[in-house]
Amino acid sequence: MTYPRVKDPKAFSSASRPISVRARITGRTSNSRRMHELVETIPGFISIKGFTGEDGEEIDIVRFESEEALEAWRNQPEHRTVQDLGRTVFYDYYQVEACRVFREYEFILGSTEPASGLHAAIRPNPDGAGSTPPSGLG
Repeated sequence: MTYPRVKDPKAFSSASRPISVRARITGRTSNSRRMHELVETIPGFISIKGFTGEDGEEIDIVRFESEEALEAWRNQPEHRTVQDLGRTVFYDYYQVEACRVFREYEFILGSTEPASGLHAAIRPNPDGAGSTPPSGLG
């Protein structure tokens, strides 16, 4: 079986940021909302999703069509200003990872169509009892 490869890998950036007491009292939330709005204006932007763990750690996953779009976001002037605030006011620590997607796959419960493209790697069993990962992925 051949696994789907992303023909034109997408670049994405994720920033993991624990919340500190400092962050709660300085306007970090309003700046975060503004950055979510601003990133959508970058040509090549795909999506942004934010998650908060039970321990308060947050992660934003921002996806772009190219490394050039990711770089444009990294260097956007208002974003740079908020990055500086992050280092001086909001956070005691944060981590940023810039990554490229080399393979992605999905599972869609109840699908009876043969998987193709992004849907090819994991398919429901024909008998409806769970899913069948490709050999080597399970």
